[in-house]
Amino acid sequence: MDTFGLLGQGLIAALQWQNLIYAFVGVTLGTAVGVLPGIGPALTVALLLPVTYKLDAAGSLIMFAGIYYGGMYGGSTTSILLNTPGESASIVTALEGNKMARKGRGGPALATSAIGSFVAGLIATLALAFIAPFVVKFALMFGPADYFALMVLAFITVSAAFGDSALRGVTALFIGLGLGIIGIDLQTGQARLAFGIPDLLDGIEVTTLAVALFAIGETLMIASTSGSIKDEIIAVKGSIWMTAEDWKRSWAPWLRGTLIGFPIGAMPAGGAEIGTFFSYAAERQLTKHPEEFGEGAIEGVAGPEAANNASAAGTLVPLLTLGLPTSATAAIMLAGFQQFGLQPGPLLFANNASLVWALIASLLVANFMLVVLNLPLIGLWVRLLAIPKPWLYGGILVFATLGTLGANGAMSGHLGPISFSFELMMLLAFGILGYLLRRFGYPIAPVVVGLILGPMAEQQLRRALAISQGDFTALVHSPIAITLYTLAAAAVLIPLWFRLRGQGAVLGQLASDED
Repeated sequence: MDTFGLLGQGLIAALQWQNLIYAFVGVTLGTAVGVLPGIGPALTVALLLPVTYKLDAAGSLIMFAGIYYGGMYGGSTTSILLNTPGESASIVTALEGNKMARKGRGGPALATSAIGSFVAGLIATLALAFIAPFVVKFALMFGPADYFALMVLAFITVSAAFGDSALRGVTALFIGLGLGIIGIDLQTGQARLAFGIPDLLDGIEVTTLAVALFAIGETLMIASTSGSIKDEIIAVKGSIWMTAEDWKRSWAPWLRGTLIGFPIGAMPAGGAEIGTFFSYAAERQLTKHPEEFGEGAIEGVAGPEAANNASAAGTLVPLLTLGLPTSATAAIMLAGFQQFGLQPGPLLFANNASLVWALIASLLVANFMLVVLNLPLIGLWVRLLAIPKPWLYGGILVFATLGTLGANGAMSGHLGPISFSFELMMLLAFGILGYLLRRFGYPIAPVVVGLILGPMAEQQLRRALAISQGDFTALVHSPIAITLYTLAAAAVLIPLWFRLRGQGAVLGQLASDED
C-alpha cells in the first residue's frame, strides 16, 4: 500500500474517540508544561511512564507525542511574556518576542508563534510520513555489524549533542552503560552486578531511572536554589491578531524555518536548539527591516518557532525508523516504546504498522488541536505562571513517587521490622544522582540512552562476532558500517576543529591587541 493509503488508515485510527482523548490530554499537558519555566516535555513524559504502563500502547504513545508537540508550542509563551524560555528550544524566541511584548505587541508575537508552529508542524509531519518508509527500506539492509556501528554513532552523537562538554556527555553515557549491564546475561544466564539482590536480576527499570533523573533530580535542584527573583509577567495588550503587514512578513520565515528545522531535527547530532539559531541567523540576513532586529522584529519570532516545531517532527524520523533518540524527550519516548514491548526500528513498521501510522496521523490531529488551544486560551496559560514553585515541584515529587509505587510498588525489602519498596529506594538513589549530575553540569539524557541502547549494542556486537567466529575486522567490512563509523568520527572531530579554530582566533586577537 502507498503512503497515502497508510496515512489514511492512520487517520481513521487517530480519529477514534479514545485516541482523540489521548491526543487532547497530551497537547493540553504539553502546552501547560511548555509554559511553565523549567518543566519540559521530557520531564512530563517521564512522569507519565509509570502511570500509563497498563493503558493502551497506541493511545499512550499518541499522548506522549502530543506532549512533545504541545511543549514546543507552549515554550514560546514564557519566552515572549516572561523572557524566560519554557524549554531550551525557545531561547531564540525570547530575543525578539519579549521586545515585541514590551512594546505592546505581545499578541501578534504569540499569534505568529502559534500559526508558524502549526504550519511547520503540518508540513514536517507530512514530510515524516513520506520520508520514513525510505529510511526503513534502507535500514532493512542492516546486519548485526551495521547495527553495532549505528549504536556507536548514537553513543558518540548523544554524548556530543547533550550538554556543553563532550567529555561530560561521555561520562554520563558510561554511567548509563554501566547500569545497563546490571541483571542476568541473556546469553550465559549469569547474574552481573546484582550483588545478591533479587530485585536487580531483571535489571534497572528504564521507567524508574527516567522518572528519578528528570523529575526527582529537577525537584531537588530547584529546592537547592533558593532566593530566586520573581520575573515580571508582561500582560498581553491589545488584539492578539496579526495585521496584514505581520502576515506579509511572517509567511516566508515560517516556510524557511520549516526547511531548516526538519532536517536538523532528523540528524543524529541535531536538535531543536540548533535549528532555531540557524533560522534566526537566516532571517537576520534576509530581512528588509534590519533595524528592527534586537528591538522586536516579528521575523525573529516566526522563523525560529517554525524551526522549533519542524525539528520535533524531524526527531521522530530516526526514532521511529532506526530507534535513535536525538533529543531528551525522544529518549524518554524510546523508553515508552520499550515499556509496551515495542522496539523502534525498521521492524516496527512491518510488525506494528497500524500503530506507527496512527501515531504519525495523530500528529496532524494534534497540530489542529494546538492551534485551537493556543490562541483563545493565552490568558489561561499566562495564569499558570503564577503557580508558586514550592507547590508545583512538591506536586511533581508526589506524582513521581505515587506513579512508581503504582507501577512497581511491591514491598520487597526488609530492614528489621520495617518493610520497604526496593524500587522506591532506587527512585530516591537515582533522584540524588540526577541532582548531582545537574549540580556539576553533566547532561541527563545520555544516562537514559546508555541504559536503553547499551544492552542492544552488546547484543548486536556479540551476534556480529559469533557470525564472523570472533574476527573483529568483520565489524568494518560493510560499507554501511564504515559510513556510520566515519559519521561518528566526524561528530567528534568537526566540533573539536571549530572549537580549536575559535580559540586560535581569540589568541590571535589577544596577541594583536598586545602589539
